[in-house]
Amino acid sequence: MPLNVTPSGQACGVTITGVDLRSMTDEVVSEIRQAWLDHKVLSFPNQELTDNDLEFFTRRFGPFGVDPYFAGIDGHPNIAAISRTAHETSALFAENWHTDWSFQEFPPDGTCLYGKVIPPAGGDTLFADQQAALAAMPVDLRARIENLVAIHSARGGYAPDGSYGDDDADDRSMQIRPSVEAYAIQTHPLVRIHPETNAETLYSALGYIIGIVGVNDDEAFNLLRELMTWQTRDEFQYRHVWQPKMLVMWDNRCLLHRATGGYDGHDRLLHRLTIGYNADVRGGVLDDERTATV
Repeated sequence: MPLNVTPSGQACGVTITGVDLRSMTDEVVSEIRQAWLDHKVLSFPNQELTDNDLEFFTRRFGPFGVDPYFAGIDGHPNIAAISRTAHETSALFAENWHTDWSFQEFPPDGTCLYGKVIPPAGGDTLFADQQAALAAMPVDLRARIENLVAIHSARGGYAPDGSYGDDDADDRSMQIRPSVEAYAIQTHPLVRIHPETNAETLYSALGYIIGIVGVNDDEAFNLLRELMTWQTRDEFQYRHVWQPKMLVMWDNRCLLHRATGGYDGHDRLLHRLTIGYNADVRGGVLDDERTATV
């Protein structure tokens, strides 16, 4: 039976019904994967899923990714609790535009989030379609970023002196584990080729980029700030509104995303899993054909 796919009417994203994610045939998995590639963000409402079910679902689309700065929940090291209590004073987690773990040599293909405790309002997740942003980019801006290679690092968030480091609020409920390993750097081109669709996509976000190879810091920051203004324009965005028992999966290779607040006085809890880099869908070939040294 075909999936029921309802487009969001925004830049990307669909809602899928008519499937029980606890018992998917290979054919259904293939249909979901194609919808994932076509629409980038998939939401599955009204899914009764245990943590074992979440792990089963994620593994149908690739290996588990490595989440270096999150502690896993008891008995499930690949599941992180994205939590915030009703009266927590810490800064909102993941409020800046980013793509997950871009500072890794092989960033994850996707992310899955499952709504456990959802406030009555607020807490939407915003997504920005980076294939659409690149396709519509003005010619002069495209020419300025062509062949540039960005320097990524987790230091701004996860180093001891980062946002979630030693000076973070004492009442943060999320189990974040900062480390000196966050000072490491990794390079990726600003324009990449999606390994499954062969579509060109932007791969840039100030959240994890600390510079551009061969460009002085001031010039690099100004270009990245201009680029960020373009790539997060309203016409490239999808605003996802959460429901309890909803699973959302997105394509980390061609999207930016960010959290929003607006639910003070309410608890919020989601369980997060990462779909890791999957060489099988690439024929063993790395996305980044261009290399750089820093």
